[in-house]
Amino acid sequence: MSNDLPKPQQSEEVDLGQLFKLIGNAFSRFFNFIGSIFKGFFGIIILFLLFIQKHIIKFAIAGVIGLAIGIYLDASKQSKYVSTMVLEPNFNSAQQLYNNINFYNELAEAKDSSALAEALNISEKEAFSIKEFRVESYSDENQKVKSFDQFIRSLDTTTQKAIDMKEYLNNFNSLDARFHTITVIATNNNIAKKIQPSIINSISRNDYFNLQKDISDINIKLQDSLYYKQIVEIDSLQLLYKKVMLKEAERELGGTNISFGENGAKENKELSLINKMEELKTSLVNLNEEKANKSSILNVISDFPNKGVEDKSLLKSYKFIIPFLFLIIMLMFFALLSLNTYLKNYNKQ
Repeated sequence: MSNDLPKPQQSEEVDLGQLFKLIGNAFSRFFNFIGSIFKGFFGIIILFLLFIQKHIIKFAIAGVIGLAIGIYLDASKQSKYVSTMVLEPNFNSAQQLYNNINFYNELAEAKDSSALAEALNISEKEAFSIKEFRVESYSDENQKVKSFDQFIRSLDTTTQKAIDMKEYLNNFNSLDARFHTITVIATNNNIAKKIQPSIINSISRNDYFNLQKDISDINIKLQDSLYYKQIVEIDSLQLLYKKVMLKEAERELGGTNISFGENGAKENKELSLINKMEELKTSLVNLNEEKANKSSILNVISDFPNKGVEDKSLLKSYKFIIPFLFLIIMLMFFALLSLNTYLKNYNKQ
């Protein structure tokens, strides 16, 4: 039986050796596979560079011709001018503002000069010079956080706990932004300034928004009068406390009993009145800011300039677009020729 003991050990050594050999072969095949991918990718790059080298002169000629044509077209086309205005809509008028601007843009794209001229109170020639309208929200992270703060303050305590700040910021709608930019692109460099009153009046003349503004004005005046009434009452109470304290001080000087507990209670009452007065002053400042911000349906933060800035974007110019198209067409043409030659040689083989 002792002669049979080494056999299982020998079998285990053989199994371990085969296992390590299999693992080594698997790693070898994996690295060979990765190497073949890089080798194939490198081969494609080399073939592409050889292809470019073969036709480099033709590509250069196509690029120069396209550049010359692009420069000529840029020189002969009408210049476009960009004008931007920043607005702060009040009373939930942002949606209507977006609707109006999108409507103007549709008329401009359709080249419906008569309808656009009527909507903006300008001549048809001036309306024809307008090529595009754009409207977008203007907000950064700080403004989003401020918007969340204002929103959360308007809710009751129970609802505040259910609102998550991250979720609010992720679902932030462009219409919820405080500021919005309107961009006008036209061949007439001063038309944007001319149509500014029409754009603003299209919102300001809305009956619903005017009703909201009137109600807001009434509420602000009412709140303002309540604050001043409270201030007057607190002033009266403070004067009354001072008179009472002076009389008690005179009485205490004539006697020997001094009640520290009562004095402390009166001082606390006077301190609470001072704190309340500070709160009212802060509320008045905030109310005045609200009054200023909501003095109109649309606050114009930045007007359209008297003259627009010429649009000199390289990516939109013909001297970039034409050479790029020429090069793409030439690349596809010679690539198809090379593919055709390869397929013919493949069939012969």
